[in-house]
Amino acid sequence: MATVPTYDAMGTALVQVTGGRPLAGRISVQGSKNIALHLYAAALLADVPVVLTGAPDISDTGVCAQILRHTGAHVTTRNGCFTVSPPSTSCPIVHPELGHQVRTTAVLAAAVLARTGQVTFPYPGGDAFCPRLIDRHLAAMRAAGAEVITSDTGIRARCGARGVRAFTVDVNTPYGPSLGATVTAMLLAARAHGTSLITNPSIEPEVTETARFLADRGALVHLNKEGLHVSGSDWITGGTFAVAGDRIEAATMAMAAAATGGSVHLDNISAADFPDGLARTLTDAGITVADDPSGGVRTHLHGQLRAIEAATGPHPGLPTDTAPQLAAMLTQSDGTSLISERVYPRRDTHVHGLRTFGADITATGSTVRVRGPVRLCGAEAEAADIRAVTALLIAALAADGTSTIRGTYHLRRGYGHLLGNLATLGADITTIPGGP
Repeated sequence: MATVPTYDAMGTALVQVTGGRPLAGRISVQGSKNIALHLYAAALLADVPVVLTGAPDISDTGVCAQILRHTGAHVTTRNGCFTVSPPSTSCPIVHPELGHQVRTTAVLAAAVLARTGQVTFPYPGGDAFCPRLIDRHLAAMRAAGAEVITSDTGIRARCGARGVRAFTVDVNTPYGPSLGATVTAMLLAARAHGTSLITNPSIEPEVTETARFLADRGALVHLNKEGLHVSGSDWITGGTFAVAGDRIEAATMAMAAAATGGSVHLDNISAADFPDGLARTLTDAGITVADDPSGGVRTHLHGQLRAIEAATGPHPGLPTDTAPQLAAMLTQSDGTSLISERVYPRRDTHVHGLRTFGADITATGSTVRVRGPVRLCGAEAEAADIRAVTALLIAALAADGTSTIRGTYHLRRGYGHLLGNLATLGADITTIPGGP
């Protein structure tokens, strides 16, 4: 028997969608998943309690809370508030099983290292669309004075008696500046004596919001042509800090609405929160996103979706976490679209699943080609990462007939109320307990 569209505790439910209904209505997007995960680590540096408001109600929030508790911190999560009180006794270990469930493991480890002078942590987990390389994270730890020892099972880092020291580190990679390594370096620098320099830093919102959090609490942070300068502090204050709205969820909703021929009103986000590359991509496809006088933004599709050529890239480019959803939307566009992945070596785990709906989509190297418009048909499909499963949901919403999607575990990691929000916007969507 079908139930209301919510997640089950273990993420084993099947999602059943009957497509063909244009999405319309008004919802509020959650606090940003990716920003929140980095702020959870930053909160561990504070010497007095920190309250993060607008924390997303996702499983990764729960995992991070458990990781912080294991290090000795007191953590509560209630009504969108993530509260961290500093530990009286620290355990400098990122729990191996928990640490392997999230992608910010090295960032969490950096916070522990900065606070205690030592840390043991596993390799990161998270989504399966590509490996998570952490060499730049380890370079930052070494630059901060830590001896770093790697093994098949994890990593140990230990500083001398004086703890972390001021340093200079480059966080660039062949695919552009490392977001995570930039935050790792900032957290280490915030506790170091003196001023550290991070060259070729990422300027993604995850970085700028973490920098704002640290600057509000005693660290000195500024960016110039040389890089990101961070002057550390012996005392990091606490207080309340709001997690910004989730631009990825907002983009997902805009694309889902357009794929079904609808328009939506999104609260807790502004047009300025859409990076230039994302806004330009949506405009090129025939979608406008504009601030509404009553708050939030309205999305509007002007006629037939248009085929486009787009490439993901560092901020303010097109976010890589929107590429799978974009591909699903473009199955309904007029012509051939190309999406090139330039943040990771490739991102195509959604391609096979979209084909099961009848999509004309191929992946060659780092480029995905989508031909449309195609009449999608209901199907059974699954995928192994957050955004790929979301792409399948968009296809199901646009398809004729009823579809069954597996993988609610991944949805629960990234979206707190996605299924309920889609139902609010008019989607015929339910969950069936007990699926694999």
